[in-house]
Amino acid sequence: MENTIIKDKFNRPLHDLRISVIDRCNFRCQYCMPADQFGPDFVFLPKSALLTYEEIERLAKIFVQIGVEKIRLTGGEPLLRRDLPVLVSKLSEIEGLKDIGLTTNGVMLKKFAEKLKQAGLKRVNVSLDSLNDELFGKINGRNIGTKPVLEGIEAAKQAGLGVKINMVVKKGLNDTEIVPMADFCKKNGLELRYIEFMDVGSTNGWKMDDVITKRQIYEMLKEHYELEPVNPAYFGEVAKLYRYKDTNVNVGFISSVSESFCSSCTRARLSANGQLFTCLFNGNGHDVRNIMRNGATDEELTRRISEIWNGRDDRYSDERMAESNKKRKKIEMSYIGG
Repeated sequence: MENTIIKDKFNRPLHDLRISVIDRCNFRCQYCMPADQFGPDFVFLPKSALLTYEEIERLAKIFVQIGVEKIRLTGGEPLLRRDLPVLVSKLSEIEGLKDIGLTTNGVMLKKFAEKLKQAGLKRVNVSLDSLNDELFGKINGRNIGTKPVLEGIEAAKQAGLGVKINMVVKKGLNDTEIVPMADFCKKNGLELRYIEFMDVGSTNGWKMDDVITKRQIYEMLKEHYELEPVNPAYFGEVAKLYRYKDTNVNVGFISSVSESFCSSCTRARLSANGQLFTCLFNGNGHDVRNIMRNGATDEELTRRISEIWNGRDDRYSDERMAESNKKRKKIEMSYIGG
C-alpha cells in the first residue's frame, strides 16, 4: 500500500500520533487523576478492552502510511504495561516511522530505561512539577518524593535517551518552583517544557484564575537568564522554544490556553481501548478497535481513519471561551494521555 498524506478541513496533515497503552497510573495527581475521583475502588479497563500489542502495531503501520512520522506512547503510566519494550521493538521496525517517544512520570524509568533504548525508543518526556519533596508528594497524591524520578532521569540519560522535562504550572500550587526548575534543568542539560494548566477533562477543577501564562513565566525567567528564540524544527511543533544564551540548552512553553496553536495542530490520540480522538479537548472518540476486531481489512481501516481526520474541524483552544465549548464533552487526561 502506498503512503498517502491526509489533511483535515483546515489543511492540517496528520504527522503525530499519541498512543495510550494503559489507563492506570501510579500517581493520582491534581491535574488529571484527583483522589476524590480516582480512589482505591475506581474501576479501570479490563485487560480484554485494551488494544493488544499486535493491534497497536497494525494500526501504527496504517497511521504511518497516511502520514504519521512520530509516535509517542502515553498512559495512564505506560511503564505499568507489561513488557512495554516488546511494543517499542515492534514499532521501531515500521518503515517510515522516524521517531518513537514515551511520556512517563519517571518513577519506574530507572528499571526500564536501558531496555527501552535497546528496543528502539528515542526519547522520554518526564513529568516533574516540583523539586520540593513535600510539594511533589502533595501533587502526585501518593507522597512519592522526587528521588525515584530523578534517578529515572539520570538512567535515561545514561542509556542515551533524549530527555525532556514537563512541568505543569498552577498558580498558588507550584509557581514558586518555576525558577528552581529552570536552574536544575539548565545545569543538567535538560530541556524543560513549562505547560499552562489546561482545562482537560472535567475533574481537575480548572479555573482561568489558576493559569500562569507563558508570558508570565517568560518574564520571570528573563529576570535570571538571557533567552534567545529558537525557530521551530518542523510544522506543528507545539512548544515555543528559547535557548539560554551561550548554551545549547533549550527551554520551551506549551501555551494552549493563552496562545492557541490549533492552526498548526497535526496530532491525533489513540486511547488504550482503541478510541481515536482528533483533539485533546474533544471527548467524542471514534471506535477503531471494534471495527478492527470485527474483521476490517487494512484498506477498510485506512479508509475509516482517513475519513475521521478529513472530517476534523477541532479548534477548541481558539474558541475556548465560546458557549458551545463550555458545554462540550471532554476527555480526561488520565484516559487519553498528554
